[in-house]
Amino acid sequence: MILFGGDPHGDFRPVIRAVNTYSPQAVVLLGDFDLERSLEEELAAILDKTEVWFIHGNHDADRDHWYDNLFSSKLAHRNLHGRVVKIAGVRIAGLGGVFRAKIWRPPAAPRFPSPNDLLSICGKGERWRGGIPRKHHASIFWQHYKALWHQQADILVTHEAPSCHRYGFKELDDLAEALGVKAVFHGHHHEHYTRAIGSGKIAVHGVAKAGISDQAGRILIQGKSDAYIRQKVKS
Repeated sequence: MILFGGDPHGDFRPVIRAVNTYSPQAVVLLGDFDLERSLEEELAAILDKTEVWFIHGNHDADRDHWYDNLFSSKLAHRNLHGRVVKIAGVRIAGLGGVFRAKIWRPPAAPRFPSPNDLLSICGKGERWRGGIPRKHHASIFWQHYKALWHQQADILVTHEAPSCHRYGFKELDDLAEALGVKAVFHGHHHEHYTRAIGSGKIAVHGVAKAGISDQAGRILIQGKSDAYIRQKVKS
């Protein structure tokens, strides 16, 4: 069993409770951690009970220490962003972060296809730790999106939503179809729902803030949903 956790925003009690209750082989967290201490410290109670994987969200680059507590944590190697990993026998692809007009906000063409393209125009005062501005470590670049395009997976996890959400993006539908996935799980919008894309062949599961869903999209812990929408997936 694999569980999917919505944006914790500093509240890790639901995922800890879910692991203790359901004993999953793995849990995948969908970004926006708001970490006041390292990820391994927050999840120390379950690290010997399950595998923890994640993608980052837009808020994970809001503050220096939030960034460091995630990307420099002892679990940093479990970041799924821009790659496909077999977890508990399931191929999971990850795309963290959000679309931003400064970098790439579909349907417009990418302004800066890669971090290096952005860095090339950044003045000394704009750089963070010698690289791109910190906030854009949580922006989606075409380079990372395209890196997934020719791979194959069973599940795609994203922070942004596909087009079935009112604030979603068709480019994520296209990526899901290219990967050949059967399901997409996303956070960001703090809503529990199930819909479909790809002519009804791909189930999309939104997961609420600090909510927990299982691999079939069933809600195990309700979390804090800004809205609750559930529609039957068409076969």
